[in-house]
Amino acid sequence: MKPLILITGATGYVGGELLKALLAAGYPVRCLARRPEVLNAKGLSGVEVVAGDVLDAASVRSAMAGVNTAYYLVHSMGSTESFEEQDRTAAQNFAAAAREAGVRRIIYLGGLGHGAEKLSAHLRSRHEVGEVLRSAGVPVVEFRASVVIGSGSLSFEMIRALVERLPVMIAPRWVSVAAQPIAIADLLSYLLAALDLPLDGNKIFEVGGSDQVSYGGLMKEYARQRGLKRLVIPVPLLTPRLSSLWLGLVTPLYVRVGRKLIDSICHATIVEDQKALTQFTIRPCGYREAIATATNADGRHLMIHSRTIHVTAPPEDAFAPIRRIGGKKGWYYANWLWQLRGLLDRLFGGAGLRRGRRDPDSLRVGDTVDFWRVEAIEPNHRLRLAAEMKLPGSAWLEFEVTGDAKGSVIRQTATFDPKGLLGRAYWYSVFPLHQLVFGGMLQGIAAKVQMDG
Repeated sequence: MKPLILITGATGYVGGELLKALLAAGYPVRCLARRPEVLNAKGLSGVEVVAGDVLDAASVRSAMAGVNTAYYLVHSMGSTESFEEQDRTAAQNFAAAAREAGVRRIIYLGGLGHGAEKLSAHLRSRHEVGEVLRSAGVPVVEFRASVVIGSGSLSFEMIRALVERLPVMIAPRWVSVAAQPIAIADLLSYLLAALDLPLDGNKIFEVGGSDQVSYGGLMKEYARQRGLKRLVIPVPLLTPRLSSLWLGLVTPLYVRVGRKLIDSICHATIVEDQKALTQFTIRPCGYREAIATATNADGRHLMIHSRTIHVTAPPEDAFAPIRRIGGKKGWYYANWLWQLRGLLDRLFGGAGLRRGRRDPDSLRVGDTVDFWRVEAIEPNHRLRLAAEMKLPGSAWLEFEVTGDAKGSVIRQTATFDPKGLLGRAYWYSVFPLHQLVFGGMLQGIAAKVQMDG
């Protein structure tokens, strides 16, 4: 029987892909997750999901019992507080618990970058986490990677959103910085191979694809493969702060995450130490092949528009109007436009708004909400609605509530998967109206939160 593996960060992109790869290889896996319901909803067999947080030492110690190898794939880049301090504390908890439990090795995914004095705070923290993990005495295999190319990767989805949405792109200075992207499949191969790596101490491996390219080069290659013509205008004076605000407007990135990501990619992330190529038999592909694989992974070229608003209320209060959306409550803004859209839907053979809701106060997966259906719901945190009106494609409307020190952030994301040229024409033709209706809806939800509070 294969040994028990622990994964932290399984709700993230790389962690989720690693989880599937370990299960396919026949390993029993335990996942430590702050929101276990997210993993439980996937219905994966062979997975033990335990509730906990790497910032909670007791929960980490409990999760380590009986573990042979532990993967550390978490970071606090999305935190509103000091992510460096949180990363340090989390790594200390993890390393101490691994030592006490007799864990054979820790496998950690960090970030590429050289010259500590020149690195961003995020990359310095990534390197520091590796040092903290090694300090407890448990052997650590640390992989330092650049951009990860895969459908769902934060960096790749940023590139995809920019190129798909913007016929004309402003190009800040960071788009010309060299990187060495790695395909998700190759990164997973390294992470799996580390399970059986002969270990006589700690190891650090720099991993990347077979060639180097800038973010601008990645955008141009993505556009080429998609058959899109894009004009790039250099704007060298655009600061990281302004860049992050720009990304927050045109991509599904939080501004604070975008800022930390940009701070990191302002520095070259290329492989200088070739040790991984001698220690492993893995031969990574280049970025062109990686982009082609990621683009064809789901055959979808999604149109995404996301916006946020802050409210001075806890998540449970901020989520209350969201779970009551639709039906007799309406959509918090321009209900006459929603009624008109419902009428048009019925004229074309759809359900319109006549289905309403099962219950005015609660939702569950599968419920109808007018001409939407509940696809996912996490109490006080997330609601995803799938459109069932007549459309030249598929559409989703998602709300996510995240608490912070001053209240809650509500993120609203509209996603459209167009069907052919008609679908793309539809998206661009209704985009101004969506800006008005969805923006007004979010403002209306925030006003309702404050009124009820």
